[in-house]
Amino acid sequence: MTRQRLLVVVLLLAAVTAIAALFVVPRLGRPTVLSGYIEGEPLYLAAPVAGTVKAMYVVRGQDVAPGARLFVVDPQQPLAARNQAQAQVAGAQAQAVDARKGGRPLELAVLDANIAAAEAKSRDAEAALRRVSTLEARGFDSKAALDDANANAQAAEAAVKAAKKQRDVATLGARADQIRAADARVSEALAGLTGAAARLSDVAPAAPSAARVEDVFFQQGEWAPANQPILSLLPDARIKVRFFVPEAALSAYRVGAVVRFSCDGCARGLTAKIAYISPRPEFTPPVIYSREARDRLVYLIEAQPSVRLNPGQPVDVEPLR
Repeated sequence: MTRQRLLVVVLLLAAVTAIAALFVVPRLGRPTVLSGYIEGEPLYLAAPVAGTVKAMYVVRGQDVAPGARLFVVDPQQPLAARNQAQAQVAGAQAQAVDARKGGRPLELAVLDANIAAAEAKSRDAEAALRRVSTLEARGFDSKAALDDANANAQAAEAAVKAAKKQRDVATLGARADQIRAADARVSEALAGLTGAAARLSDVAPAAPSAARVEDVFFQQGEWAPANQPILSLLPDARIKVRFFVPEAALSAYRVGAVVRFSCDGCARGLTAKIAYISPRPEFTPPVIYSREARDRLVYLIEAQPSVRLNPGQPVDVEPLR
């Protein structure tokens, strides 16, 4: 080998060594991190009826507390339905109460008068029977007349008993099956009232939890179709750290475990609690695709961060050992 060729070989070796020192050695010395990002799952709030947005209490980007008012859609239709359901409940309850009552006082007074009239007729029939009996015993009247007087007295006595039974029946309520039917109509009306009240509250929903208003799709005065989202909320509880773990390291992770992560511009020492581990593997998604991670079989893990972050932020998660 000539001196010139030897010089070329030495220079090539020096170049390879320099490249390794610049790229390979620092990379081998870096701590391994898992790539991920912040994901948010918004809630879309709508009204069950179409109508004009009467009021919009929030703006895009605003933070809202649990129970905060968000918007109101014209409540006239569900309000009328609620009032109608209330009237139906009142009517069904009145019918159920009436089914348990007897006759009205005037109706009972008529039956009392019928009893008195029947008793008077019975007394007249008994008196006639006694007279005919005396005359028949002395031979002044026939046996047939005695039989007629006896039959009249028995009929008058039966009429008194029937009038008293009618009076007793009138003091009773409806039959048991009719009372049960009336009670069932009350339950049906109450269920309708509950549904109408729920629909009325749905036109003016409140924030279910602490959240950020992600977007407002309809402003005050605009017409909103039924079941069309009027605004979207991003609750704190639905902001997650999503990262991917190689198949070989998956056994170190479990639901409830805490991982540390970092992101650009974030405070130090951020943590997140694992809430979900995918049961199925996948190849590294394009959102975190890199030369070091390509074609790697990984499992998706979702964790609840300890602070609010913005969806889309890339994060580096310290692996569990």
